[in-house]
Amino acid sequence: MAQTSKANALLQLIRFDKPIGTLLLLWPTFVALFLAAGGVPDARLLLIFFLGTFLTRSAGCIINDYADREFDGYVDRTRGRPLVVGSVTEREALAFFLVLMLSAFALVLMTNPLTIGLSIGAVALASTYPFMKRYTHLPQVVLGAAFSWGIPMAFAAQSGELPTALWLLYAANLLWTVVYDTQYAMVDRVDDLVVGIKSTAILFGDHDRLVIGLLQVAVLVCLYGVGEAFALGAPYGLSLIGIAALFAYHQYLIKERVPTDCFRAFLHNNWVGVVLFAGTALSLLTRGGSAGG
Repeated sequence: MAQTSKANALLQLIRFDKPIGTLLLLWPTFVALFLAAGGVPDARLLLIFFLGTFLTRSAGCIINDYADREFDGYVDRTRGRPLVVGSVTEREALAFFLVLMLSAFALVLMTNPLTIGLSIGAVALASTYPFMKRYTHLPQVVLGAAFSWGIPMAFAAQSGELPTALWLLYAANLLWTVVYDTQYAMVDRVDDLVVGIKSTAILFGDHDRLVIGLLQVAVLVCLYGVGEAFALGAPYGLSLIGIAALFAYHQYLIKERVPTDCFRAFLHNNWVGVVLFAGTALSLLTRGGSAGG
């Protein structure tokens, strides 16, 4: 019984029952794999990046909770987390983090030297982000850099090179991450102000919706550039229209800044990823050509 309770606590620690973080990481990474391949990528790489995304996101949850263990007890949404209530010890959490990161690195070793080299940056970004909220109001930018690092890794693994155009997708994903994580931070803004945690939601203040809107426009501009650079067709163009409509819906959800609605907007960003991936894959599979860059 004790082992079952411990296993459940560890699953709670990695948010096993809340896959939204994995999905938000996965869609842009799969987009990058398809673009790099000019169509359906290597099945082995799809599996490697699927598993790697799950492992790194899980490890990220652990280090985030470890970094925030002194604060989470004062925030309504997080006061039941395993490190707060003591169902997982700090040593157990760090050991589990190490196991997950080593497992992810083992997957990377199945790719190529360029991808392995890039993975060092992924570890640095993922390990640094949770501590940024103490020193800057822009931790969401660091998270965006971390959440986007799978894009150059995917290109490196699939094609063995880093075309200039991939950085348009990287920029789009970084900005999109700032958008949805700001919506997420709006949920905890009152508590974060009390405990001293910094975020873009606090930085933007009453201008949060405006800044999010400007960032959403910038995401669409970057994604349009991706379509031009990789010569994507009508399905991709339609996906951008769909994403614009989704962004407008998210603006509607956060208009009163009600925490539950802000959280709904955050969760709903999964559909942005779905639509982007669908538009990219359909464009590549229906044109019969190879990706540009």
